[in-house]
Amino acid sequence: MTSIPRPQEDRSLSPHTGLTRSHWEAVADRMLNAVRRHAGPGHALINLPGPRPSVSGSRSDGLEGYARTFLLAAFRVAGAAGEDHTGLLPRYAEGLLAGTRTPTAERELTDGDPLSWPVIGDRGQAMVEAASIALALRLTRPWLWDRLDDRAREQVRSWLAGALDHTPVDNNWWLFPFTVGGFLVEAGMDVDGSAQAAVERGLAKIEQWYIGDGWYTDGRPRAFDHYNGWAFHLYPVLHAHLTGDARLMDLYGPRLASHLGPYARTFGADGSPMHQGRSLTYRFAAAAPLWAGALTGHTPLTPGTTRRLASGALRYFLDRGALDEDGLLTLGWHGSYLPLVQPYSGPASPYWAAKGFLGLLLPPDHPVWTSVEEPAPVERADAVVPLPRPGFLIQSTAADGIVRLHNHGSDDQPAGEVLPDNPLYARLAHSTATGPTFEGVPDNHVGLVVDGSLSERGRIRPLGAGEGWAASAHRPRIGGAELPGTTVTSLVLALGTEEIHAHLVTGAAPGTELRHSGWAVAADAVTAEAAGLRAEAAVTRSDGGRLSSVLRGLSGFRAAETRELPTGTAFGPVGAVPVVSGATGSGPALLVAAARLAAGRLAGSEAGPFPTADVRVEENRVRVSWPDGSRHEAVLEADAVTVVHEEA
Repeated sequence: MTSIPRPQEDRSLSPHTGLTRSHWEAVADRMLNAVRRHAGPGHALINLPGPRPSVSGSRSDGLEGYARTFLLAAFRVAGAAGEDHTGLLPRYAEGLLAGTRTPTAERELTDGDPLSWPVIGDRGQAMVEAASIALALRLTRPWLWDRLDDRAREQVRSWLAGALDHTPVDNNWWLFPFTVGGFLVEAGMDVDGSAQAAVERGLAKIEQWYIGDGWYTDGRPRAFDHYNGWAFHLYPVLHAHLTGDARLMDLYGPRLASHLGPYARTFGADGSPMHQGRSLTYRFAAAAPLWAGALTGHTPLTPGTTRRLASGALRYFLDRGALDEDGLLTLGWHGSYLPLVQPYSGPASPYWAAKGFLGLLLPPDHPVWTSVEEPAPVERADAVVPLPRPGFLIQSTAADGIVRLHNHGSDDQPAGEVLPDNPLYARLAHSTATGPTFEGVPDNHVGLVVDGSLSERGRIRPLGAGEGWAASAHRPRIGGAELPGTTVTSLVLALGTEEIHAHLVTGAAPGTELRHSGWAVAADAVTAEAAGLRAEAAVTRSDGGRLSSVLRGLSGFRAAETRELPTGTAFGPVGAVPVVSGATGSGPALLVAAARLAAGRLAGSEAGPFPTADVRVEENRVRVSWPDGSRHEAVLEADAVTVVHEEA
């Protein structure tokens, strides 16, 4: 393991990852040492190298470099009970006073003022960074804040207070004034009651987005992603923990516990979090809610499972080049990969990964550090788990360690607006082994071809999720306009590595082409083949095993092909995706295909025939008999699906 420094791995305590608390400390030290050389005068701005600035500009990016690495430093020092063997806090204290000395609007900044931070305004990035600074100050209060004089504390309070009376983006951003307010109240700096008001307002705002079973939408009606864990659950439970507020913990703790059970199932055996949603460059921040559950006691996971998942995520990214040769986090997934990076992210944005180090707040003798690692859920047995609230179906296989998320409920479409499909949300499925395509043919997509243009999925309407199935409907659209009177109702049935996809098309002109694509696999090299109604793309993974994506038309499809992806995905520089196509008739048309994403022996000849299930299609009815003796029978209608599942 070349990317993680000493100490030696401990395969007795950590048989799955080899990592211990000492490794987490060593990685934090390495990351903080790497950014140190990029600090400007007074340590107020940390301007990291990168391919491009964020849309907020380089001064904001420098603030981001300070704030997010300060949060990492805070976890490191607070986790060591104030021991600061590399002198982190004096540098960040210096930067704190330099950055807040004359808060300046971006347009007014000049070379004559190389230190000050931008003021906090409406929907400005400085509000986000203020939250990280406030949380870091809260965690390190005995060793930094309490040692400042009154004048310095007032100077910092004045800058932070800008977050209290300005408007955040109407999503998880409401938790940033909340976090600032929580610190100022605790520090006795709530001069006019606005800090406490920000706390109460933030909690009231996120309440409107809570839909149950541990799931929040992120401001938009159906946006479900990692922000559930590293924002909506993290900030409230951490605030409740730090204040000792039993009333808040009684509310937010059980919500976190409800979320963590299914969430734990979304990590692959190789440690990869689910590759879905925005801000994926935060990488092992995905471990934050796992640690939060252990920290507060609100988790269904054993201590050994918690550490196995969290350390697995850390190791996954460090083994695959997340840190460059200088020890800096890159903008991307494994290494640098700009297509998945949002415009709001600059060179320092990946350091929200600092949240993944929340576990350092747990003392060395806590069971989460002393218990032997236990297998992750994906490693224990094959599973197909429905999540009706977000409209997900989680499908995992123990033999290859891959987790697949079938998406029949999450998109990032705002209310009353029309946006182009976002590959990180709009796909029919996402996984821990594949990423979406950003150019060329879309993966895991169903669309109609009209005048040479492939329709988008657009707004997703969930139709339910149950034992081995999930379904949704959408109005296909091209160029922002829905195809008049046309509906595509989609259903997935799953078991083991097998997926059966059924699409009922209503209202389309006779003879309209329908295309369904499978999983996009990518690596350094790819092989592609197609014959009859079967298409396959395969790559060799970093562990030497084969990863295969297969797609076969079963009913209504008339052709198959495999299309290469010259620019690859976040998982490799080149790739390929299988595609099947058919056509609509004079009335409702039901088209059915089988798909398989598998690695190792599950991807080879040992996997048996494809598909292994017996599939019968009659008009708008699909009957599937699985090899284990269980059965599904589904009836599809426009905007409605009825599914009956029979156990073996």
